[in-house]
Amino acid sequence: MLLRVSKAMAAAWLAACLGFLLVGGAAAAPAGVRGIAVLYPDIGEPYRSVFTRIIEGVEEQAKGRVLSIAVGAGTNPQEVAAELRQQDVRVVIALGRNGLKLAASLEREMGIVAGGVISVPDGEARSNVVFSLAPDPGLLFSRLQALVPATKRVFVVYDPHQNAWLLKLAREAAAVRGLELVAYEASDLKAALRIYQDVFAAMDPRKDALWLPQDSTTVDESAVLPLVLQEAWSRGFAVFSSSVVHVRRGALFSLYPDNLQIGRSLASAAQAQLSSNGAPRGILPLKTVLLAVNVRTAGHLGLNLSGRQQSFDMVFPEQ
Repeated sequence: MLLRVSKAMAAAWLAACLGFLLVGGAAAAPAGVRGIAVLYPDIGEPYRSVFTRIIEGVEEQAKGRVLSIAVGAGTNPQEVAAELRQQDVRVVIALGRNGLKLAASLEREMGIVAGGVISVPDGEARSNVVFSLAPDPGLLFSRLQALVPATKRVFVVYDPHQNAWLLKLAREAAAVRGLELVAYEASDLKAALRIYQDVFAAMDPRKDALWLPQDSTTVDESAVLPLVLQEAWSRGFAVFSSSVVHVRRGALFSLYPDNLQIGRSLASAAQAQLSSNGAPRGILPLKTVLLAVNVRTAGHLGLNLSGRQQSFDMVFPEQ
């Protein structure tokens, strides 16, 4: 379904991609499904609706209400632990970094399924099931080839401390799709800016595209993003992003979370942990996604999207 968004609606949708890392106070909801609980940030609207939607997905998959505890600055970990023991919770679905931090402080025998984070340290990834907010590179590349079929080569600048795990997946996905992935490592903003200048000089707008991952080092919102978007507009090459916020500012497209489906996936993983089979541990890219496209940018690049906009979930510029 095509969605043209007002500024108010856009703010709520963008919150769906940004709200996972914000926190506030504490509250609990009665439980119906035994064995599973959700820890989520206690914050106001429009962010609260994001977590409400995820919890709806959890409960749909679990087929009943789950114990849901809002985590904020005043949350007492001992009280949370006591509530979980009383409800016989054996797997916690932890949303956001604060939810994961609190979950990690609980009893060692309690399973953790994490969501609403982009990445986690290697130790946490190995010991938990982590659903990242970073869109699956294979899905991004497939969408790129559908929108810009002439693309043969993709450039990306990334911080290996944040995204080495994602680039491993990206290399595999590019090879499967016949794309050449040209990846550069940068551990600080100064190095990233220098590399971007080299990338711009090497790019051929007829066959090359630039990918902006969710990376606080190499995709700085104030220094890197305006530079990249200005260069892309003047030289006519496609920029696609792992962040829907960048589409609003001029990137061609992004994939962003389908929150109801995320909840279902988190619940499925929690149910697997409750079973004797268990669930595979590690960090998983975001696969339950929706598509945002900037039609003004598409027009500037000479892309014909007529007849295809019904397949876009969000369209910019806002109307």
